[in-house]
Amino acid sequence: MNDELTIRSGIHDVMPTVFGYITVGMAYGIVAKTGHLSLLMIGLMSLIVYAGSAQFVLVSMLATGSPIGAMVISTVLINARMSLMSMTVAPYLKDESMTQNVLIGTLLTDESFALSMNKLNYTDHHLNAPWFHSVNVGAYLVWFVASLLGALIGGLIPNPDSFGLDFAVVAMFIGLLYLQMITDRSKPFLRHLSVAGVVTAAMVVLVRYLPGTTAIIVATVIGCLFGMGVERHAES
Repeated sequence: MNDELTIRSGIHDVMPTVFGYITVGMAYGIVAKTGHLSLLMIGLMSLIVYAGSAQFVLVSMLATGSPIGAMVISTVLINARMSLMSMTVAPYLKDESMTQNVLIGTLLTDESFALSMNKLNYTDHHLNAPWFHSVNVGAYLVWFVASLLGALIGGLIPNPDSFGLDFAVVAMFIGLLYLQMITDRSKPFLRHLSVAGVVTAAMVVLVRYLPGTTAIIVATVIGCLFGMGVERHAES
């Protein structure tokens, strides 16, 4: 990763994360195919829904004949965290037009958000549309192709979890978090580590009492408040 905010730089920056998209996208395609979804349905879901965890949930809901309303509500709740990510990214794109912001927000994912936060450490806290579009579109296309490949070989791998494919995204985020922590020189490493520790502890407790997506949002807010408190204490 460097300080360039170009289309070429965006493609280069997103390359390490696409391996996670490939494995998880293929896992989704395999699961969807074994759930008797057609190749067309699998592809359209990746293009229109474009949300890994939500797509896995939708496959199971379709298999059990759940109402459409329940599917819509479930998808919205699962992706509610994206509102927090979008609000975090928006201030760095205030010089871009509304259209550009909408296009970026439409394809924003956990991975592209993490990449953008890491990119800020190299660009003096600046982002732009060309870089973001190349990251988002690159990931979008890889996810679509991977899901189709998974569907095509779905009959050959009845249990994708046995290969550890379900851990690919988790491993990728651990790597992205580590890079974010070691490249941000504006704050001590231990401060980053303390915030990450608080969020982790909050998640361990909250998932016992709240749905996964709700727990993520609440833990994120707790981490933000803790980080603000630590920052103010350090400045005083």
